[in-house]
Amino acid sequence: MTRSAVGETKWAPTTRRRMLDTALELFSRYSFAGTSLQLIADELGLTKAAIYYHFRTREQLLLALMKPILAEIADVVVAAERRRGRRARTEAMLAGYAGIVATHRRLAAVTTFDPSVRDVLRSQPEWAAVIDRQLALLTDEGSPAGILNAAVTLTGLAGGAATALPELDDDTLRAQLIEAGRRILGLPAKG
Repeated sequence: MTRSAVGETKWAPTTRRRMLDTALELFSRYSFAGTSLQLIADELGLTKAAIYYHFRTREQLLLALMKPILAEIADVVVAAERRRGRRARTEAMLAGYAGIVATHRRLAAVTTFDPSVRDVLRSQPEWAAVIDRQLALLTDEGSPAGILNAAVTLTGLAGGAATALPELDDDTLRAQLIEAGRRILGLPAKG
């Protein structure tokens, strides 16, 4: 292995993380559709080839950025589905999702407000399946009205997290999002 290959191996995870962080910043600023791989490379002071080494397309970069969040959401869905009773499942889904979007506000903003991101994610079977399972947990019937109410809840929580005051800590935001979600779903307030 050459010296440069050793260096590349050593720094590849750090470079990849910087690419993901920069992409999120640029997606937030210019939208997914408005951010090219060249723009990401320029922002990082790298060549486009360096970006291509890690990500062949913007979609691959976006999916790499979202993969940990998908895993978190999938874990919440599985845990909620294991609960006994509709109310317990709904509460678990609501609390878990509120925690995720409170912790990942910038990603929540990108996924909620950027239609091109939603289109990419919805085109992925794994994402579509998790979203469908989330919706099922938040509605007691498969009617259009019930699904709409569940969709409004999920997008409302993500949108609320994305626009929350930066000085609001994650735990306080999570609690406020849960209460807002309860109101949207017509559940009684806890406490």
